[in-house]
Amino acid sequence: MTAFSDLPELILGPLAGRSDDEWFRAPPGVWCAGEVVDHLAIAIENSAEAFTLRADKPPMQRRPRPVIQTLASHLLLTTGWFPPGRRAPERTLPSPRPERASTEARLRAGVAAFLDLERRLLPRRAYDLFVKHPVLGDLTLGEFMTFHVHHAAHHRKQIVRRIRSA
Repeated sequence: MTAFSDLPELILGPLAGRSDDEWFRAPPGVWCAGEVVDHLAIAIENSAEAFTLRADKPPMQRRPRPVIQTLASHLLLTTGWFPPGRRAPERTLPSPRPERASTEARLRAGVAAFLDLERRLLPRRAYDLFVKHPVLGDLTLGEFMTFHVHHAAHHRKQIVRRIRSA
């Protein structure tokens, strides 16, 4: 599994040296590479911000989850398998034609924010600080970092496909 700190390279590496035309190229109805990067940046930014807002809160307990949510989180966090056909939550939808430099910078800043949270909060808050994921329920900081690694690997395949179809 890729280290969380390697996410910028995992996501942006295939785009290095590519033109802005390739950043925006995609078949109709499908996200271009830039929109995929924007989606990932938004997701990482949102969850880092949520953990930052909760960092000084008293210890929490994970809310009970339905069996299907428990199974889904276990499957995704251990294998990285994403079910096909899932739509992204509304708040993580990319902007149309995201500006490349600022999107890449936001992605890097989101990763840096998570790494700062990890340094400040782990292991002390490893099991008593949660943020709700829209599908998987309450996740710890470590679980969210694992989710983002698998999520990025899932979307990297899409980025590579966009480049190959160019």
